[in-house]
Amino acid sequence: MFEKLRQSKLFFWSAELLVIATLIFVSSKINFVFAPIGTFFSTLFAPVLVAGFLYYILNPIVNLLMKTKMKRIFAVLFVLLILVVAIVLILVSVIPKLASQLASLASSMPTVFSNVEAWVYRMAELPLFKEVDLTSYIEKLDISYGTIIQQFLSGLSNSLGSVVSTVASTAIVIFTAPFILFYMLKDGDQLGPSIERFLPEKRQESIADLLNKINKTLANYISGQAIECLFVGTFTAIGYSLIGVRYAFLFGVIAGFTNLIPYLGPYLGLAPAVFVTVFDEPIKAVFCCVVVLIVQQIDGNIIYPNVIGKSLQIHPLTIIIVLLVAGNIAGLLGIFLGVPFYAIVKTVVIHVMGMIRESKSEKIVLSGEGNEITMKEK
Repeated sequence: MFEKLRQSKLFFWSAELLVIATLIFVSSKINFVFAPIGTFFSTLFAPVLVAGFLYYILNPIVNLLMKTKMKRIFAVLFVLLILVVAIVLILVSVIPKLASQLASLASSMPTVFSNVEAWVYRMAELPLFKEVDLTSYIEKLDISYGTIIQQFLSGLSNSLGSVVSTVASTAIVIFTAPFILFYMLKDGDQLGPSIERFLPEKRQESIADLLNKINKTLANYISGQAIECLFVGTFTAIGYSLIGVRYAFLFGVIAGFTNLIPYLGPYLGLAPAVFVTVFDEPIKAVFCCVVVLIVQQIDGNIIYPNVIGKSLQIHPLTIIIVLLVAGNIAGLLGIFLGVPFYAIVKTVVIHVMGMIRESKSEKIVLSGEGNEITMKEK
């Protein structure tokens, strides 16, 4: 009876769940053992993330230079030199312009908020809102510029510790990410063979194929997103400049960064330009929408299919769900990393399922051959 119970699937899964629950319970009681490990990975997470992002952007250039018979180490140094020059040019030309437009926008915010308030009061005079006391709601909200600045400064003073921590973390990333990036570019192609040496011979080819698929997925997504963001930011800023929108360069940069967020990014990037113009010059707000629509149509029909293509093959509804869940779990970082993380998990699951099906088909073939041999012997 015990033998039948031991072979029962219900008994097997009950025992498995009991073991897992016991491991989780024990781990929660000795979390001080895992705390240093968590600190280690959390410290390295940001530098490795930045270095990995730059690796997938710069590695194709390194490979292209190697095709000209240049040694990899010299190709890596040359690419890093180009990166340093690009960063210096950004610090010299782009950052001051951004800071200038940001300061100008901040100084004009009292006018923007007064326009918003005047618009709301005009709306309150319409017959549609006569029965709704919008004035009392406006006074309760207290959207005056002084109140908003006071609340911002209060929140800043209360979170001074987190600001200092953020500055320290940023300094760590700035100093450590370049070294990690250098060794990624120099020895990145050796990672696959190094991992294969620790794997069983039967699985070496399959695991190598999986690593290549993950690498290709990440390379297509990251390099493609970088090109997309550059295109969207540049041409959005040009479009805003042509229609005479103030702070066009700043709004273009915002549109480029928010384009990293699938589907929701274009609307988030459009919002600041519309908010600044709609209460003062409504026609410009309409033109801003037209500019973003044109840029997104070019991006969606020309840039995205040719740069990223259908490598991810993720349904739009799935992306929205992933964004909601990842944003709720990890905030803004989850929104940016949710889709590539899901793409990697999907690649791994599809590959593992293919391995299982292949293993089953091999067993069936071997079983059939064994039966055939037995029949011949008879």
